[in-house]
Amino acid sequence: MTLFSSQVALADAERYPFYRRPIFLLFLMAAAMPLSFATWSALLNNFVIEAAAFDGVGIGWLHTVREIPGFLAVGVIALLLILREQVLALIALATLGAATAVVAWFPSFQGLLLTTLIGSIGFHYFETINQSLQLQWIKKARAPVAIGWIVAVGSGASLAAYGLIVIGWKSLELSYSTVYLIGGGATLLIALYCALGFRKFESPNPQRRKLVLRRRYWLFYALEFMSGARRQIFVVFAAFMMVERFGLEVHEITALFLLNYLASMAFAPLMGKAVSIFGERRALVFEYSGLTLVFLAYGGIYFFEWGVILAAGLYILDHLFFALAFALRTYFQKIADPGDVAPTAAVAFTINHIAAVFLPALLGYLWINSPGSVFGLAAILAAASVALAALIPRHPAPGRETVLVQWFRSRD
Repeated sequence: MTLFSSQVALADAERYPFYRRPIFLLFLMAAAMPLSFATWSALLNNFVIEAAAFDGVGIGWLHTVREIPGFLAVGVIALLLILREQVLALIALATLGAATAVVAWFPSFQGLLLTTLIGSIGFHYFETINQSLQLQWIKKARAPVAIGWIVAVGSGASLAAYGLIVIGWKSLELSYSTVYLIGGGATLLIALYCALGFRKFESPNPQRRKLVLRRRYWLFYALEFMSGARRQIFVVFAAFMMVERFGLEVHEITALFLLNYLASMAFAPLMGKAVSIFGERRALVFEYSGLTLVFLAYGGIYFFEWGVILAAGLYILDHLFFALAFALRTYFQKIADPGDVAPTAAVAFTINHIAAVFLPALLGYLWINSPGSVFGLAAILAAASVALAALIPRHPAPGRETVLVQWFRSRD
């Protein structure tokens, strides 16, 4: 039974053993991606400083290059004209693994930009398709809980990668090249198994193979844009601050990442349950309000000279709030035309990365002069997101995409 043989409808696949079902494939892919990405992230800040003498400007440019494929994620729609989503997802996953495996072989500014770009193409195209497949393959009623478990599986894989680095970095005298090769190689092997071990699953709702932009999705687009802008500030500068300001070494910064994912493993399923009970609006308002406070506290580290323990605690709390981001996906699932899921996932990824193309490099220059101001900007973006999330209805559905729709109807 292989990906390259026969096709099977989702309903028929439910009769398969669990390890052959679509949900198990989603779990495997959720585990495979972080083995590369978590390894790349854990070593990145130390590696670029030691191997290429990066400063705030250098790290800003590297992350700008990393986000270009995200901005071009809309190109997935063209690839779907010739490839099925499931096949494209595995090709992208393998690309990410291959690029991660060879990072340490190119220890220069230009080499790091090249491997980052190739790995980013794999990462962003995989994430675009993966999110689409989750919304197509998981029923709406089960989506918050199921996606919460998928997040937990991904966190577990990240935990495994970070645990190897924390335990073995000094005791086994691991090198950058060894760890990158193990992480990237593991992703490649899982992608190969997924290609050989599963049939092609057919969604009951054929996806449109063209660009889809709908006015009624405007709130989803706006929240995606704000999410991308906030996420860039966190991803680029929060961990960089821990290394640059507090001098954390590889095993120490990785231990911090490990604590993050321990918390995510424990809380992600509970968060999924909470979203299903309280709804997307309350979940996202809670997330964005918490992020506003966290970013303000990050800025306080520079203005009030707070120490590394508080900074590490804020980093973990920040990561936990970000784990609620899947509520935005389930909001879209509830308001979307079933045939819009794949093209809108691509459009949303592009919107999410509009700010990512210029923000890291631009803020890299601000970082040199005022790191606290970078986090102040992030707090403003998070506060604006709170206002937007408040426009989500308690029970979103087609025709009830925002509370404004209901308000205008009540006035007619």
